[in-house]
Amino acid sequence: MISLFRKIKIHPIFWAILGVGGLTGLFKEVVMLFFIVFVHELGHSIMAYHYRWRIKKILLLPFGGMAETEEYGNRPVKEEVLVIICGPLQHIWLIIVSYFLINTPLWSEADHQQFVFYNLTILIFNLLPILPLDGGKLLFSLFSYFSPFHKAYRISFHSSILLLVVLTAFSLIYIPFHLNLIVIVIFLWVHHYLEYKQRHFMFIRFLLERRKVPPPPLEKRLKVLPTLTVADAMKEVNRQKYHLFIIGNNGVILEEKEVLEAFFNEKKRFLPLLKLL
Repeated sequence: MISLFRKIKIHPIFWAILGVGGLTGLFKEVVMLFFIVFVHELGHSIMAYHYRWRIKKILLLPFGGMAETEEYGNRPVKEEVLVIICGPLQHIWLIIVSYFLINTPLWSEADHQQFVFYNLTILIFNLLPILPLDGGKLLFSLFSYFSPFHKAYRISFHSSILLLVVLTAFSLIYIPFHLNLIVIVIFLWVHHYLEYKQRHFMFIRFLLERRKVPPPPLEKRLKVLPTLTVADAMKEVNRQKYHLFIIGNNGVILEEKEVLEAFFNEKKRFLPLLKLL
């Protein structure tokens, strides 16, 4: 657990905002917000640590946080969902504790109301189905449970873009001069731009790791045309299952591991599956 705390990194911008908060008399509010974000990200990280995920770093930003891991979609969906929801769940006990601290020497009714407002704001905002917010990650996890990884990633990304357009329009029309919201919206657009540029790499990374991890216990038989290419066959892979490709009407079977190895051979990637027999 000590190694987990060593991975916590604070963005330099946060220190600047903390200084501005001190100069403007909002130091307590900034510290309060930082504490809420810290506990939220710690919730994600402790659950990920429990499942022995490879945690890269826990980055705390002025307007939120991000727990970066080196897991690329091959963990069970159940694990992923639990890691995601353990962030938002922290806000519930934080609000309860705050209520019982009212009228103590360190906590007033005004502090409690401010604390609850921050918690609910972060909770509701994080549950928006926009990547990389918790709601967006949860939506992708659910899509990838029922659909192939490639299709689930594409659908969740396009859905996220659409909702981000709605959020941007809302912020411009109804809250045009809210500095924090402007910064967050810009951050989300930058994230989507970078995600779009790396969309092919994300799928390759998923397949690369799939070569290393033990195959899923459940098998899925897919009847495919002999002309289906190796590259397109890999787009049918579901993270939860190990695939057996049944070629045409003859019932000849190619295992996923064979097709996966062919995918990473440049001479075979675009061959029809029939050529692998």
